Amino acid sequence: MLKSQGILTIDLGAVIANYNTLKALAAPETRVAAVVKANGYGLGAAEIGQTLAAAGCRDFFVSSLEEGIALRQALKQGRILVLNGFYGSGADSYLEHSLAPVMGSFMEIEGYKKLGAKHGKKLDAFLSFNIRMNRLGLGAVETKKILEDMSMLDGINIAGVMSHFACSDEAGHPMTEVQYKVFDDIARHFPKAEKSLSNSSGIFRDKKYHYNLLRPGMALYGLNPTPETKNPMRPVVSLELPIARVRLVYAGASVGYGATWNAPKDTPLATVAAGYADGIFRSLSNKGALYWKGYRCPIRGRVSMDLTTVDLTDVPEKERPRPGDVMELIGPHQGADELAHDAGTIGYETLTSLGHRYERVYFEAGKSSIRISGGKSESARGA
Repeated sequence: MLKSQGILTIDLGAVIANYNTLKALAAPETRVAAVVKANGYGLGAAEIGQTLAAAGCRDFFVSSLEEGIALRQALKQGRILVLNGFYGSGADSYLEHSLAPVMGSFMEIEGYKKLGAKHGKKLDAFLSFNIRMNRLGLGAVETKKILEDMSMLDGINIAGVMSHFACSDEAGHPMTEVQYKVFDDIARHFPKAEKSLSNSSGIFRDKKYHYNLLRPGMALYGLNPTPETKNPMRPVVSLELPIARVRLVYAGASVGYGATWNAPKDTPLATVAAGYADGIFRSLSNKGALYWKGYRCPIRGRVSMDLTTVDLTDVPEKERPRPGDVMELIGPHQGADELAHDAGTIGYETLTSLGHRYERVYFEAGKSSIRISGGKSESARGA
């Protein structure tokens, strides 16, 4: 029976190992949080969150209120912080699900104060400061007003203050030190609050950036936080795709939409049952590759929605795959970062773009895996 869907394997043991690597790098007084936004970078926020909680993680960052509510259903203990702030339309949900916002505007601060007054409580929150990123966070004028009149925060327990590095993935980038100095000046006004500045790459740059709380995301999932060096993290993801058809095309034959590739000679091809709907970027057309038993098989023609065709020329004839066999898209020969490089993007986008049609296997050495297929879960031994 032919395999009809790809197999996406998430190594939860590698996630734990990466978390422990980051803990070992942390300054003695520093805790390591986990950023599990975008459904755990596409790998499953509930599964990743539960795994890290069991490993000792107590602080989790999500993007939106909805993500926070979903994660709270999986995690009964631990602190969950909402990076995109306080949404007045769902105000009571923060209390109902024990969520704390990361606030970055006067409007959020005033709304959150009203929520606390309504319930007769002084609610916890983080403050975010915009330092050269110009996305979220309190700007320079707003920051100055607050630092000159801290009573503006009365009624809120400022549990933490934070900002975010823009260029820490580039070793020695001058903006990293500039951001640190500005943040350090602000943080001194909040002696009792936790301080958080370092993302995955920032953790590796200088321990003075560590403060009380680190916020790794991509490093937990095996992406390289120090692109100028060998990846210090363990790979987490592997992805195998089933072959739907193997054929020999004759010299001059074209492949795919637009006839963008023509065979220079008689060429063996394999078409796998996955395409850009499954996270194989269209920009990989005629550029990227899959692997079969270690042999690189270049993509020929355009990647389409459900199908991608590769060239088997370099595979010895007796070793060539058959329909139903699976080829490696992400694995020991090509990580998510390398695939992203060929596509002209970054590893973050590779992981968060992985489609929902794969069979997902969550694996931790010595434990049962969890196979998720068609929305159902079941235990499977020895995966």
